[in-house]
Amino acid sequence: MASAPPLPIQRHPKMEGGPTSTVSPPYSTNPKKRWSNWLPLFVALVVVAEIGFLGRLDMAKNVDLVNSWADSFYQFTFTASSMSTVPAAADGFTARGGDEAWITAERDPRPGLESCEEWLEKEDTVAYSRDFEKYPIFVHGGEQEWKFCAVGCTFGAQADRTPDAAFGMPQSAGTASILRSMESAEYYAENNIAMARRRGYDIVMTTSLSSDVPVGYFSWAEYDIMAPVQPKTQKALAAAFISNCGARNFRLQALEALEKESISIDSYGSCHRNKDGRVDKVDTLRQYKFSLAFENSNEEDYVTEKFFQSLVAGSIPVVVGAPNIQEYAPCPGSLLHIKNIEDVESVAKTMKHLAENPSAYNQSLRWKFEGPSDSFKALVDMAAVHSSCRLCIHLATKIQEKEENSTNFAKRPCKCTRGSETVYHVYVRERGRFKMESIFLRSTNLTMEAFKSAVLQKFESQNHVPIWKEERPPVLRGGDELKVYLIYPLGLTQRQALYSFRFNGDSEFRKHIESNACAKFEVIFV
Repeated sequence: MASAPPLPIQRHPKMEGGPTSTVSPPYSTNPKKRWSNWLPLFVALVVVAEIGFLGRLDMAKNVDLVNSWADSFYQFTFTASSMSTVPAAADGFTARGGDEAWITAERDPRPGLESCEEWLEKEDTVAYSRDFEKYPIFVHGGEQEWKFCAVGCTFGAQADRTPDAAFGMPQSAGTASILRSMESAEYYAENNIAMARRRGYDIVMTTSLSSDVPVGYFSWAEYDIMAPVQPKTQKALAAAFISNCGARNFRLQALEALEKESISIDSYGSCHRNKDGRVDKVDTLRQYKFSLAFENSNEEDYVTEKFFQSLVAGSIPVVVGAPNIQEYAPCPGSLLHIKNIEDVESVAKTMKHLAENPSAYNQSLRWKFEGPSDSFKALVDMAAVHSSCRLCIHLATKIQEKEENSTNFAKRPCKCTRGSETVYHVYVRERGRFKMESIFLRSTNLTMEAFKSAVLQKFESQNHVPIWKEERPPVLRGGDELKVYLIYPLGLTQRQALYSFRFNGDSEFRKHIESNACAKFEVIFV
């Protein structure tokens, strides 16, 4: 939309020098200045004189004509008088002092003048120097496969260019070093994030949700989590598949302690085997009320296929492992957690109660029929975007953030004020995507709820399809409506975003918007 020409602004000759110039006084000894000061009164007298003539016209027409003259009178006086003492800036917007907040008059009578939103959309648009479609992120390493990636992304080897990142270290200047592993830090110390940082890794990819790019075991594509529950036909209450008998936790002691509490267990693994292990694991688990999902270490976010296979089988997981395992529960009450050996007695008692009371047992599996919680969907949906693609998005985001520290981006106003209201320009993208969308927030309604509504309106207007739509099982895809689960500042880890970060009320949210120019966010739809 073409903008209207800027308002004519009277300026004192000394103002031409820049922001240090002084503003002309409200009066002048210049004869032309004195004459122009009488012009508003002259126009007013003309309007009064014409009113007598209006008596001969139709009354409805009189009103229209008076209004038209009044507007003309206001426009003339506004331009000639009100704006004469305000220093001008680009495009008819005016700035105060060194503040980047752009100020305009309380009312601009010209029809078609661009709104703050239109002006910000134009002024805040600065092209990045790198087009990732023409020059994709290049990671030196093995070939990766994925259906879709929101940013240009290639893996492999190219002799004619320096990679943006590569696995292992050390790496040459300009190439980020990547640590990628799905093993426990209990066995591989460098997988501890703090240790990896000390060793010099730029990007950490582990099962920890606190890593730069998490690579968990969960996935809609890999696990048929919503598979129907089958009848429990085995006499034993639980099944176990444990092969590493030298685990660095108490899982074998927990198994023995459960047996001492009269919990019957069929063990198919190498440890405490009492059944032939040449069976399909998931098909076997379907026949048991409980599954012993015992990990080989008790580490935050180290939740392996043992747990997710139990969910697929519709067997209640009894967990020894991640201390935060409840964050991975499909719904409250859907798993049992043995935090330490002292918990075995109470867990065994609960297992017996559930086994003897079908209604209580079915309540623990209700998520299979009603669907899992939004928190569970938000967690597993992350894997709808391949971790290698998420790595490329992470790298591209960091590259753009670095460029945003340049002079070109520092000139963006990011907010526009007219009268007593300020419009803030912020950016939002869906988690797993790269492109940012413009959102405008007004100071008169700068609340988290207003922000959520603005985000919904923006994405709904684009008929946005959530990135997880094709990955989720059909029963969980829902209709075309969008539901916001979380909106959080760009740059947080997934642990912070999903479980720990929240704005402490509207006042803290307002402070964040006001103190972060062109603030960026990610949204998770469920």
